[in-house]
Amino acid sequence: MSQTISLDTNTSTGTWGRIKTIASRRTEGRGVALLAFIIVVVALTEPLALTAYDVTLGRIALIGIVALGLTAVILMGELDLSVASTLAVAGVIMASIPDLTLGIIAGLAAGLIVGVINAFFVAVIGINSFIATLGTLFALRGLAFVLSNEAPVSLADKDAGIAFGQPLIGPLTPRILIFILVFIAIQVFVSRVKAGREFFAVGGNRQAARDAGIPVNRRIFTGFMISGFVSALAGVINTLERTTADPTAGSTVLLASFAAAIIGGNYLKGGRGSIVGTLIGAASLGILQVALTISGVQVPIQQIYIGVILLVAVTTDPSSIRAVRGSLRTLLQSRAKSPDG
Repeated sequence: MSQTISLDTNTSTGTWGRIKTIASRRTEGRGVALLAFIIVVVALTEPLALTAYDVTLGRIALIGIVALGLTAVILMGELDLSVASTLAVAGVIMASIPDLTLGIIAGLAAGLIVGVINAFFVAVIGINSFIATLGTLFALRGLAFVLSNEAPVSLADKDAGIAFGQPLIGPLTPRILIFILVFIAIQVFVSRVKAGREFFAVGGNRQAARDAGIPVNRRIFTGFMISGFVSALAGVINTLERTTADPTAGSTVLLASFAAAIIGGNYLKGGRGSIVGTLIGAASLGILQVALTISGVQVPIQQIYIGVILLVAVTTDPSSIRAVRGSLRTLLQSRAKSPDG
């Protein structure tokens, strides 16, 4: 009997050990914890946010589409601050062209061009991605105002836009279905395709990646083009659903998309993260925003909530905690060795 009990205990311990090992390799822990916490709180305070599937899923999709493209850049240790402005200018370009099909193509092409420009500044010129994309953020925002004459631009074919916003399968609208397809495409790319897997190597150790023969500059171009294209896609979707392109569109998306990626466990310095984590982060923020909106909380206050969550996510990152511990340890050791200590 004692042998049987001992065997069961060892098996349980071994299983638990394997679970801990697998969990330690994943980066989505904080995202899962936050999502669970938000679902519990929302279920108790604003349960409508969990039952209004079309509204909640639509909000998750808008944040998630931009965040997924942004993740491709973050995995390489770069930033793309121009995603919100790309969304706006793509929508304005699309709405400014009478032919809807040509407008959509032009809007998506604009996103690719923005990605190429950002990558050129970062990979070829050598400008820090934060500075480079901050510049394109302002330039694109100004371009959106110029092209729209500082006023919303209505679609020539409003009926097509209205039809686009209707559910296709249950509560699933085209926006949600496109988000699912984008998630699958990018997830397969970074996990199954060699070029996508190399994003992690570029972010982990760029010089080692070069020494290993990885075309680092080409991967940077690919990542920024994905980010630009996906942001433009979000702009096209947003314009179709609203039947109007607003040059100020996307102003609240930048913070939310960054927060979704970071909450999901993507390391800002690159080399670590996952597309699944970004999905979890987008779900957390989407549910939270819908719940706050139902509660009557204004958008600026919602931004404060998201900012606090982003700050907590960054400060609770394992690498950040290790850095703080190392600094404190060094400080304490230096004080202990000093004569005054």
